[in-house]
Amino acid sequence: MDIRSTNPQNLDALLRTVSGKLGIPPEKLRKELEQGKFDNALKNMKPDEAKKFNQVLSNPKLLEKFMSAPQAQALYKKLSGER
Repeated sequence: MDIRSTNPQNLDALLRTVSGKLGIPPEKLRKELEQGKFDNALKNMKPDEAKKFNQVLSNPKLLEKFMSAPQAQALYKKLSGER
């Protein structure tokens, strides 16, 4: 998947949140994902969660749908500390 095909605002928000949880800079995470390296994102996930994560990442339309869902927006706000 080419993550550059995803809405830039949604992608930046997701990268900031995930990188914070993984403890790596967003730029490094973006570079790894663009290169197809998911080790940092997957190493602490349960196998079923990792499978779902890969399914979302491999489908740009599914990723857009996921990121625009009210639940995803609420989760992002909770994880990022927004009110």
